[in-house]
Amino acid sequence: MKNRRDQQLHFRVSKPELDRIHVKMAELGIVSIGAYLRKMALDGYCIRLDLKEVNWMAYLLQMCSNNLNQYAKRANESGRVYQTDIEDLRARLDELIGLAKQILAQLAAL
Repeated sequence: MKNRRDQQLHFRVSKPELDRIHVKMAELGIVSIGAYLRKMALDGYCIRLDLKEVNWMAYLLQMCSNNLNQYAKRANESGRVYQTDIEDLRARLDELIGLAKQILAQLAAL
């Protein structure tokens, strides 16, 4: 088992140090002290990402997908395809692609 955690580390901290560790964990939203200390020891930092843009992109993707499904259903029922509908879907897709590029650029800068 390659990732088996069977080794222990033990060290002591003062009360103010422990309080500071707990404050930093709370700021990052980490509840496991083991996970926090392991991450800090191995990487030297923890990052809490604000993923509002990712959530917005997921919302837009869901809306675009819903619209595409409705459009496909209507096109299959009537056999008609409207240029304005295609342009609307293309504009939404372009917005999603632009947002995805911005998010990837920001994540790459970390």
